[in-house]
Amino acid sequence: MTNGTAAGETKLLWPSLGNFYSQFFEIAYALLRVVIGYILFMHGWVKVHAGAGAVAGGMAKNGLEPASLFAYAAMFLETVGAACLIVGLFTRFFGAALAIEMAIAFAVVHLPKGFSAGQGGFEYVLLIGIVLFVIAIRGGGPYSVDRLIGKEL
Repeated sequence: MTNGTAAGETKLLWPSLGNFYSQFFEIAYALLRVVIGYILFMHGWVKVHAGAGAVAGGMAKNGLEPASLFAYAAMFLETVGAACLIVGLFTRFFGAALAIEMAIAFAVVHLPKGFSAGQGGFEYVLLIGIVLFVIAIRGGGPYSVDRLIGKEL
């Protein structure tokens, strides 16, 4: 350790920002979790309003069979699971389950269409999937129902 910095550790150009970063890290993480949950919830809400039959038709068209099972799973995860992410309840479980959903969407639906989301590509599901993976690893954090009840996966 030299001058309060461990070997290989970077120094801040403006050391006074260190307190800001440390004070707001958990708030920024909670905001990330809430926003990802909200985005997914809105996708799920559209599916719920379209109905399981319409969602299953889209799943079948994209080669996901059994389409009804995939439709109900997506509707559940993107509404109930997303709401749980927002409040931080069963965060690791739903983070992992939604990351798996994004991995399936990545591999089956979006990968063949290339990178650009504008052409139906994988950039959006890749980003959301990686963020969900991080949430699954990190858990709810201090601003979560998981923390309030004192238990998580």
